[in-house]
Amino acid sequence: MNPSTIPRVVVIGATGNVGTSLVRALAREPRVGSVLGLARRRPGIELPGVEWAEVDLSREGDEPLLARHVADADAVVHLAWRFGPTHDPAETWRTNVLGAVRVFDAVAAARVPVLVYASSVGAYSPGPAGGAPVSEAWPTHGWPGAAYTREKAYLERVLDTFERDHPLIRVVRMRPAFLFKEESASGQRRIFAGRFFPGQLVRPDLLPLLPEFEGLRFQVLHTEDAADAYRKALLADVRGAFNLAAEPVIDAAVLGELLNARPVRVPARTVRGALSAAWRLRLVPASPGLFDALRHMPLLATERARRELEWEPSRSSVEALEAFLRGVRAGTGDDTGPLAGHRIG
Repeated sequence: MNPSTIPRVVVIGATGNVGTSLVRALAREPRVGSVLGLARRRPGIELPGVEWAEVDLSREGDEPLLARHVADADAVVHLAWRFGPTHDPAETWRTNVLGAVRVFDAVAAARVPVLVYASSVGAYSPGPAGGAPVSEAWPTHGWPGAAYTREKAYLERVLDTFERDHPLIRVVRMRPAFLFKEESASGQRRIFAGRFFPGQLVRPDLLPLLPEFEGLRFQVLHTEDAADAYRKALLADVRGAFNLAAEPVIDAAVLGELLNARPVRVPARTVRGALSAAWRLRLVPASPGLFDALRHMPLLATERARRELEWEPSRSSVEALEAFLRGVRAGTGDDTGPLAGHRIG
């Protein structure tokens, strides 16, 4: 197979934030013959050259079904991930870790030539003192206090072994910053703020003050730009990890300007205490462990993706956040289970 053409791509987790953007990008790509999107629930999206099928990675009984879907693939992209329930890490482990291992086993058994896996900035160990951006060589041991970062780090070790045992399979690991688009807003609001958080509260006139705490510094990328990097990685003869992020770095000053709010210094322990209380009362899904992970995540250097994939974000990080906030306020979504739109307030 010519590495610049791929007759059949299987996208697992095709109905989520990245999956919907990637499937659409591949449907427009003339060098891709056909796409099979796998998800727990069939979406209402119809695209030329795209088929859909249902599979549940958390169910052992779906392994033969997964194997059949992967059997004739020329490339597999694994995106499927559950962020909750955060009160039951064993449940997310079954889907995220055991499910991913089932995908990797199916890829190996079918001798699929290419595997592209969605890792994350969350896989990285805390960054260096001073906050300098890290390359793909930075350790990937995650933050121990959050299930999300533990699972991402564990799968990095699984892939280390996979690559050693299957050197003929080209493995690519994408490690993006936080990904946002307008159509993902309702789904991400449910994941992090809760199903009943009113989107209309995210308005500049209702947020005159913005809590600023130590460690409030992170990177963002528009999901469409992440999908473009995945598309390029599929079609280029590359291996290994790629950091993905856009400029500028998001901090309290940038958020304050975006929301027309004045940053006010607040101790991180105060914010964490309030979040912890709300999480214990099951008022919000985001755990205090995720808050700790956010404060310790490193910044990403993206030179490798720009050089080897010839990739460049088409939108700034601020534009990505603006799109997301529009979606939150409007209850925007997509015709899939994870991204269904729902306006509250």
